[in-house]
Amino acid sequence: MSADVSREKFKASLTRRGLRITSQRLAIFAAAFARKEHFTAESLLKHAKAIDASVSRATVYRTLPLMTESQVLREVDIGSGEKFYLPATDMNTQVAQVICVDCHRIFEISAPFMEWYGSTVSLKLGLKPISQRLQVSAQCSAFRQQGRCPNHEGK
Repeated sequence: MSADVSREKFKASLTRRGLRITSQRLAIFAAAFARKEHFTAESLLKHAKAIDASVSRATVYRTLPLMTESQVLREVDIGSGEKFYLPATDMNTQVAQVICVDCHRIFEISAPFMEWYGSTVSLKLGLKPISQRLQVSAQCSAFRQQGRCPNHEGK
């Protein structure tokens, strides 16, 4: 799904809910869709403020659920207590996530087997799958050799 299609989908979702399409919400949307890697609410706030200085932390935290519920963003929970987000595209529906245990960077790889696997195990139990995820925690080679990941924020 392109950013233009996603923007229209998000605006339609806001309208259906009776919510206004504000410049702040559109700045948050633009900042999210400019990201190429997973991001947190705090990093999104920084980028959204660069687009529109009036964007507040509260608006970001209220807008993220609206974006995930309208299915223009995917929320990723890696068990660190902090949620990560990534724009939803048609190309990232069946992915496995590999997470660096030092810097929490999330790598996504295509995993087309997941649809088959989810259906197979669910059908054995007489259930219908509605969602699934595969996450692998890993250490990069630099972490194993040097005890620190080069992508760690505290470089």
